[in-house]
Amino acid sequence: MDLKKIVESLIESFLEAGDLAIKLRERGLINKIKTDNTPVSNGDLEVNKFITNKISKVTPNLPIISEETHENKDIENLNDFWLVDPIDGTYDYINNLEEFTINAGLIINNKPVAGLINAPAKKRMFYSFEIGNAFEFSNGKKINLSNLRYNKTENLKFISYSTKIKPEIQKIYDDLGVKENIRMKSSLKFCVVAAGEYDGYVAEPRAYEWDIAAGHAILEHSGGTVTDFEGNEILYGKKDLKNPSIILKNKNIL
Repeated sequence: MDLKKIVESLIESFLEAGDLAIKLRERGLINKIKTDNTPVSNGDLEVNKFITNKISKVTPNLPIISEETHENKDIENLNDFWLVDPIDGTYDYINNLEEFTINAGLIINNKPVAGLINAPAKKRMFYSFEIGNAFEFSNGKKINLSNLRYNKTENLKFISYSTKIKPEIQKIYDDLGVKENIRMKSSLKFCVVAAGEYDGYVAEPRAYEWDIAAGHAILEHSGGTVTDFEGNEILYGKKDLKNPSIILKNKNIL
């Protein structure tokens, strides 16, 4: 499987999906509440249709599991497949904020081997295929995140999904020496950690595999790590597709 060819053939589609998401928002979104009490918009669904159609043409033999459809979620013993979150950070998307992202992660043998994340309102596109090949494309320039050298600092800056830090997370902060913390939504957190703008992220078990697969690939391929609280590797294709606990670290603190 030529991962480089697969990912590079999808970059333009992800940029187009970002433009589509912005245009739909500018026209006015139609919002609903799903059965799990989370929001969804016609933008989520239209971007999902666009992205999954493009992916299925590039890799027609691989199943696609998306947050916004029921298709393929009942397949047992998943090994090789795509995980798609068409709009991660729907709250930001429908409220004219900027941190929402468009995501797809390719899973082979239950491990993330490629990822694409577009943050269209930020005009930042990230993608990766294997170790040493993690990139950001923005302002017409391509940067290899794997080659970045960060300035080491004793004041580690982490990201959290909430301003209220739970005791089990605070303990990890204390053990690592985290001095600063900022709230950030969506998979953009994986990308800014990979880019060295922040040092890491910690969360107890929450959310689903499609929320983290693409970011996992990008961060790991940039030289960082993604593990659970016990330091175990995170694998994909679990029966319920739910995430375990998670710790992100960039190569600055490995």
